Amino acid sequence: MMVYVGLLSQHLVKEGELQDGQLPTIVPIVLYNGAAPWKSATDVADNYGPSLPGLEPYRPRLLYHLVDEARLKLHPLADVRNLAEALFKLERSRTPADIAQVLGALGQLLQGEAMQPLRRTISVWVRMLLRRKAPRANIDEIDTIHDLLEGSAMLEQTIERWFDEATMKGVNQGFHKGLALQLRLRFGTVPDWVEARLSKASEAELLDWMARILSASSLSELFGEAGQGDLT
Repeated sequence: MMVYVGLLSQHLVKEGELQDGQLPTIVPIVLYNGAAPWKSATDVADNYGPSLPGLEPYRPRLLYHLVDEARLKLHPLADVRNLAEALFKLERSRTPADIAQVLGALGQLLQGEAMQPLRRTISVWVRMLLRRKAPRANIDEIDTIHDLLEGSAMLEQTIERWFDEATMKGVNQGFHKGLALQLRLRFGTVPDWVEARLSKASEAELLDWMARILSASSLSELFGEAGQGDLT
């Protein structure tokens, strides 16, 4: 934070942004959205060890304001009071309905010609956020939605479908890993053609193989593949 404040101050001097020959007051702000409580010092002086009493006045000091998102008490109403609150609510939204509701409120905040550059920037961030919230879903079609900040019912349904797809892909990946482990324990090394079958399998196929793995005498019998030269 000391480096950031120093660089900003240097930039302000270079650009001539001084007031009566002095720099303006700079208030450093940290936005934190981690799950664990913030434990780092909020005054840089606390990062320096004790020294001789006569040197204490020279200990560097710099405070920053901490906004701990996970422990921030947001406004309980559906509307949002400002942009920062809207972004925090989006980060903490867990359902498609919550996301669509906040997007609609955010869209209302960013009305007017002067707000359009910021609206476009926020839209880019929202697209990144949605991809992070549903990483396993195929949401490339998100780029075809003209305005994410409308918060429409159609957008809510689309987001809900993305979440469902992400959940199902996560379940399938879990079945895939579990079945692959069982195959190694039952038959030893798993050949490439089996891995290929697992990677393309549906949930129903994975469940069927898991149910029959103990009764099958070979990989060919389990998967119905002839002439694969599998291990028995």
